[in-house]
Amino acid sequence: MEGRAPVTNNTVPASRTDVAPEQACPIAPVVDIVFSRWTTPILWALNEYGRHRFVELERRIATITPKVLTERLRQLERDGLVVRTYHPEVPPRVEYEISELGRSLAPLFAALADWSVNLGRVEQARRDYDARERTPTRRN
Repeated sequence: MEGRAPVTNNTVPASRTDVAPEQACPIAPVVDIVFSRWTTPILWALNEYGRHRFVELERRIATITPKVLTERLRQLERDGLVVRTYHPEVPPRVEYEISELGRSLAPLFAALADWSVNLGRVEQARRDYDARERTPTRRN
């Protein structure tokens, strides 16, 4: 194979599409953990309002089903973001609270809460976009 340039292992073709999401965007795994459908409201409630029993969380996040809340709490406990405390009394009592690791997300939540003032601008941009999309364009 004379005349060909040697192939090196550190050369990646520009057309390669099999790059893992965490390599393409290093915050993707964080987003997957923290911002799944029900994780954010659970973490927010525990961060803002402190320790809750299951039924209290269920009431606070009114649209979540008990099954989904149970699944999310188990996953959050597994991820180290929530601490589950079982009190062996009659009747048994279980409480959930945000862990120290979960509390480390507080600045992120605060930054997102601060950014939420822009939601009106996002809605306006959507209305403007939708209005443009509905308006037929003329071809000359």
